[in-house]
Amino acid sequence: MYNRIVNHYQDSKRNFKLFSAIIGLLLIVAAYKIYSDVFSPNVAAKYESDKAYIFVHSKKDFNQFLSGIEKEYLLKNGDSFRRLAKLINLNNKLKPGRYELKAGMSNWDIIKILIKGQQQPLDITFKYAERKVEIARFFATHLEADSTSLNTLLSDSLYALNLGFDTNTIACVFIPNTYNFYWNTGSIGVFERMFKEYKKFWNASRLTLALQCRLTPVQVSVLASIVQKESNKGDEMPLIAGVYLNRLRINMSLQADPTIVYALNDKNIRRVTRVHTAYNSPYNTYLNVGLPPGPICTPSIQAIDAVLNYKRHQYIYFCAKEDFSGYHVFSETLEQHNQNARRYQRALNANGIR
Repeated sequence: MYNRIVNHYQDSKRNFKLFSAIIGLLLIVAAYKIYSDVFSPNVAAKYESDKAYIFVHSKKDFNQFLSGIEKEYLLKNGDSFRRLAKLINLNNKLKPGRYELKAGMSNWDIIKILIKGQQQPLDITFKYAERKVEIARFFATHLEADSTSLNTLLSDSLYALNLGFDTNTIACVFIPNTYNFYWNTGSIGVFERMFKEYKKFWNASRLTLALQCRLTPVQVSVLASIVQKESNKGDEMPLIAGVYLNRLRINMSLQADPTIVYALNDKNIRRVTRVHTAYNSPYNTYLNVGLPPGPICTPSIQAIDAVLNYKRHQYIYFCAKEDFSGYHVFSETLEQHNQNARRYQRALNANGIR
């Protein structure tokens, strides 16, 4: 009997030790699992050398956000991130933005930048647009701003008026350059930022030069847009600007072919004819004297400065060179201009350009 009790006690002791060992092992595994979920590197290997970004939309759907991370294969273990995110209630702490993933980042590292809103700004280079809808589309492509919302804002006459513009001239605010933005910038934020840059661009020096040209900053931009469309030769832009300023001074119509193409909204026009110049539009500078109502493109800084620093001369006319080099020949009299124009017309005909 005694031996039986001793054996039972020893068996129970062994079982307890075994049970304790199993519990201990399970606790170690659980602790390791928790540690792994929280602190182990979890950025996908393919992004360890290339940059990757997590995007959190302002109108976020948490499940879509988690699904998006998994769909893009940004993480080695999406399930571990999902578990930790739900455990700490990340849904209510998440801040909108564009967040950079770096090699070696753990789930906790990622969650910390999402909670603190430590997003990475980005540089976007705005180069060129002809119409407001194109401006809106460009920024919507690179930022969270909605294209329709931004275009609607730029078409709001009261909003434009309060800032000293109208719905035609408000495009002058968008000066081609490289700008630093946070990705989650909305439509109003985009415009306010560009307006701030516009006011910075028009410093005292440029305002003085505009005054000397007898033009407002908006008028300079409108004329610069025509110069921009007439030539991509930087060394020739001040000459062309001088021609148009000479025409404005003598109250002569600008007769700028690019304004006709803009009015007709037909980029396939290669040769402006009398049929085109008869088109009734406020942008038709053959029928209307003075500058058109707004810019026909977003002129480059080079084109704007070409107007401000225009070449002083007596030329009233210019015509594309017949060698199709992109340069122009300038003249003071209509007779000289007609001779130049005939040479160019013959070159167009010879090359089958109608």
